Amino acid sequence: MRTYKLVIAYDGTRYQGWQRQTNTDRTIQGILESALTDAAGYPVEVNGSGRTDAGVHASGQTASTVLSGLVEDGFFTEEINRRLPSDIRIREAYLVKNGFHARRSAVWKTYEYCIDTGQKPDVFRRRYCYHFPHELDRAAMQEAAGRLTGTHDFAGYTDNKTETSTKRTIYDIIVSGQGSSVTIRYEGTGFLYHMVRILTGTLLEAGNGQRTPESVLDALRTKDRGQAGFLAPARGLFLREVHYDQRGR
Repeated sequence: MRTYKLVIAYDGTRYQGWQRQTNTDRTIQGILESALTDAAGYPVEVNGSGRTDAGVHASGQTASTVLSGLVEDGFFTEEINRRLPSDIRIREAYLVKNGFHARRSAVWKTYEYCIDTGQKPDVFRRRYCYHFPHELDRAAMQEAAGRLTGTHDFAGYTDNKTETSTKRTIYDIIVSGQGSSVTIRYEGTGFLYHMVRILTGTLLEAGNGQRTPESVLDALRTKDRGQAGFLAPARGLFLREVHYDQRGR
């Protein structure tokens, strides 16, 4: 048996998220598994580093898969990519030690959320940015972001109330941009369901004066989702990179 680590890019616009589902074949995991199963001639399972919601994109999603033996160079990046739709691509593939698991072996992740503050949506970026036509105080957003970094109970920043643990560590949140383009970069050990999108909505409210930077602590203190900001749309969110220790490259 041989274990492979895959780095995958996809445009999530047409798909119902990463995780395979019984009621649709429009999932990234399901399509990858189908392509690999067809090529290998036996059932192949693909495990992702985590779920992405319907409409969310990735340039650096990581997955692991176990095959019966070694495959030739180019099996994933050529043979499998030929079997995939044009909006899903395996960018890189590595042979790794057996026991590597894309989710369980992950150390931390990087997400980015893209915002367009122009009066009208940018014609070329409209599918990959959230159009939010408001002047933003980026200093206020960064101040609010600083209050959210560290290890906290983020129960107030998720829409899933069944999580067994809602404690997470955010290493950094960086607000940057030029002109009408704003990017919020999140780095942390992991993120809860809708967490990055709720954090983004909260920071945007701080940026347009709907809330103070200090108020972002209310949802942490009370664990009340109603104290956090709105859920930013999926289309502006990208999973950029999943980080591993040296054993996982």
